[in-house]
Amino acid sequence: MPVRRALRVVRRYWRVLVRYSMRYTAPARRAWRRSLQLRVVTITLLASSLLVGTFGAFIADRSAEILLSRADDEARSALNTKVKFAYDQLTLYPQPRDPQLPRALTELVDDLFAGESSARGNTVISIRAEGSPDLKAVVVPPSVDTSDLITPEMVKAVTGPDGGVSRQIRTTEIQGETIKYLVYGSPVTTRFGQVELYYMVPLTSEDQDANLMGTTVLATGLALVILLGVVAALVTRLVVTPVRVAARTAQRLSAGLLDQRMKVDGEDDLALLAAAFNQMAANLQRQIVRLEEMSRLQRRFTSDVSHELRTPLTTVRMAADLIFSERDEFDPAVARSAELLQAELDRFEELLTDLLEISRFDAGFAALDAEHTDLVPIVERVCERLTGLAERVGVELELRLPDTPVIAEVDPRRVERVLRNLVGNAVEHAEAKPVQITMATDDAAVAITVRDHGIGLKPGEERLVFNRFWRADPSRARQTGGTGLGLSISVEDARLHGGWLEAWGSPGEGAQFRLTLPTRAGDRLVAAPLPLIPRDRTAEVS
Repeated sequence: MPVRRALRVVRRYWRVLVRYSMRYTAPARRAWRRSLQLRVVTITLLASSLLVGTFGAFIADRSAEILLSRADDEARSALNTKVKFAYDQLTLYPQPRDPQLPRALTELVDDLFAGESSARGNTVISIRAEGSPDLKAVVVPPSVDTSDLITPEMVKAVTGPDGGVSRQIRTTEIQGETIKYLVYGSPVTTRFGQVELYYMVPLTSEDQDANLMGTTVLATGLALVILLGVVAALVTRLVVTPVRVAARTAQRLSAGLLDQRMKVDGEDDLALLAAAFNQMAANLQRQIVRLEEMSRLQRRFTSDVSHELRTPLTTVRMAADLIFSERDEFDPAVARSAELLQAELDRFEELLTDLLEISRFDAGFAALDAEHTDLVPIVERVCERLTGLAERVGVELELRLPDTPVIAEVDPRRVERVLRNLVGNAVEHAEAKPVQITMATDDAAVAITVRDHGIGLKPGEERLVFNRFWRADPSRARQTGGTGLGLSISVEDARLHGGWLEAWGSPGEGAQFRLTLPTRAGDRLVAAPLPLIPRDRTAEVS
């Protein structure tokens, strides 16, 4: 249990750390996503830093090796000379117990040290006689402690049976200063036995030269990386700036400012891009202006024709009403013709009214007369008016309404028209099966669904049903004598309210239309209180 508790604490702190890191790095991540120039410059800096760093490290390492190799060659050459000189001087003493030998060793070391170049300070020379305990080690300068420089391993390598020249690099502290030494040891064979000559050369100048070279390489590499970053920024700017200008110009074009153009400079590829963009914008402007003019003429033609048809339609309506009222006095064929004329005139008048309404939407003249309205009576009134039609085709209307009033700021005339179209279409396509009208509300929206269990909709037809004059089955006879514009007007009414009108359907399983309206005019919808796909269908799928 303590382990689990500790793991939970770690996970909790880790989530907190990730959340804070994501919050504080959000501006950087947003700049990285949005700026092509930043990405190119950053990648160039990283790649050049890696390349220059690797190359600089290689150069510095090779330089240090060359300096050390040169110092090693010089030290080995000097060692050979000193070994020969020591051999010549010590051959004069045949016995290790000669009383003059200690003084001779001291003088020998002094002579060897005096022959050192003054350019290398802190050089140390020592002679030992491990095989002659009576002879003490001699060191010049005598103040230097050689215990850190001449290790037991090195002494063993020099004095052993297979002894010879040995080399190592050691570091010691002399008068508070840490110095690196190249230490050479070599046996010197004499008449009285073997002594060991140790030659210790400081590598101070080599270290200084190596550090200076490393600093130079680092400074040069840093300057080169910065220069590459500046060059990358300038080159990227040359490419990114026209692209940004093109993006801003495209945004202005999409906002309706069709006269926006890019500035063309030079004859390079970017200039060709700007010229091609301007040509495209000019062609687009011409096409849009032409389409707007055609659309304006079409809307004007529809509006003018609709208005002009009002006068003859009124005259024909008066004559048809007169004939229809006297149909009982006609023979059956003429009476039937009078009834057909009356029905078609009613449909023609509805079509004319719908065309006028569509022309208002197209012209942008449709206005919302919103007021606080209880939507429950509107739904009940629509169903009451369509009850006769529903009974005639054998369809039962099922109402599922809240018990309390549902108040929303809407245009009641338009909402009633939308519901009349939805319920009328559901009755027409229900195929003698029940139609459910459901209403639900929350703090922000009101939703009304109309569900039938008839022929349904094929995939993709849920978007086509709102097109003007579209019919799923053109050969199917209309029961209600609709104009084919009802759903088109309904979706415009919903948009005028700031709401949604959506459709769902499945072949053989019926269809459902959902009207969603904000409870307050001007509010933006986020969600609907009722699902678009019926709950019974959702349960079957799950």
